[in-house]
Amino acid sequence: MKADVIIEKMKSFMPYLNEEQTRLYVASEAKALGRGGKRLIERELGISHNTTNKGISELESGIVLTEQKSQAGQRKKGGGRKHGITSAVWDVIERFIMPYTRGEPESPLQWVSKSLRHIEQSLKEGGIYVSHRIIGEALKAHGFSLQSNRKQYEGKSHADRDSQFEYIHNKVEHYMKEKQPVISVDAKKRELIGNFDNNGIEWTPKGEATSVNAYDFLTEASGVAVPYGVFDIQENIGWVNVGITKDTAEFAVQSIRNWWYKMGIYYHNNADSLLITADGGGSNSSKGKLWKYELQKFANETGLTIEVAHFPPGTSKWNKIEHRLFSYISKNWRGKPLISYQVIVSLIANTTTTKGLKVACEIDDKQYETGIEITDEQWAELNICHNDFHGEWNYKILPE
Repeated sequence: MKADVIIEKMKSFMPYLNEEQTRLYVASEAKALGRGGKRLIERELGISHNTTNKGISELESGIVLTEQKSQAGQRKKGGGRKHGITSAVWDVIERFIMPYTRGEPESPLQWVSKSLRHIEQSLKEGGIYVSHRIIGEALKAHGFSLQSNRKQYEGKSHADRDSQFEYIHNKVEHYMKEKQPVISVDAKKRELIGNFDNNGIEWTPKGEATSVNAYDFLTEASGVAVPYGVFDIQENIGWVNVGITKDTAEFAVQSIRNWWYKMGIYYHNNADSLLITADGGGSNSSKGKLWKYELQKFANETGLTIEVAHFPPGTSKWNKIEHRLFSYISKNWRGKPLISYQVIVSLIANTTTTKGLKVACEIDDKQYETGIEITDEQWAELNICHNDFHGEWNYKILPE
């Protein structure tokens, strides 16, 4: 009861005090309140415990400032620590935070990571200017908290690792100078469709973390998603083709084909060649015959000269698509169960960055078969030219 009386007295009296007087008065009442007094004042009046501590130090020093010094030390009105946010602003933040991906409701932040800076940016777009620090304090005050492998070693380096990096760099520079398209391609790991755990943490009410299945059994999944990405390095635009079966070479080239006809051709309508940077393994393997055979078909269709430069073994993380596209997709769907293909497409397509990344995404429902072999006759049809420097990594496929 004593504490309530003191707080009410402070609320009524403080408006008549200047900054120094307020600091000293708050310090005296904090001492009167005893243990927990500073925390109570900070919570009820929004006065930082640092301000209270300064006032206590001044009281204990016994030094009394003159009126002239006191006035000289006053800040302009509005200076100092801001007192949090209003209830109206909190209502807006809460509307952003509360919807869950599970129900797929409409929300401005439904398909983006609910990070403090995303919330800050969304509020700013609505004409509300609140820093991410204040938003974080408000979330904690209203019972919200963050609720939830770093891959580093990639094996031994190839002797020509650095030389291949330099080769790729020079190729990319040349193509961009000639205003010819350069894409970085790769497949993201396969995802199970269902109420499964997805790594990452999101702001949610304390004790109300989203419940997911304890085990990720394939038999419990309603399907699989195989995202294959195409990143346009020059335009900073991504295309993700989400397959529903297997990550095969036919699927990989079909993803590039879809990118070209639905996006690439509109940005590069004067192109006569295309540079592809890719890992050396997987569906776009440098040793894959089906990969090269499908690229030949694509070159014949489009009339484009297809040049491919593979990254050397053990350097997949250097591929542009990894840290310019896939990393942001992973951030955007962190902590969200991928319960349907619609959720996956929405989360991928709404991935953005402050540097202007845009992403398009669609489902590829074709059934891709594994084990397709290229005959000697089909292989002989390839119009392929291997580079003198590591021709197994660097080659051109010319249209017939």
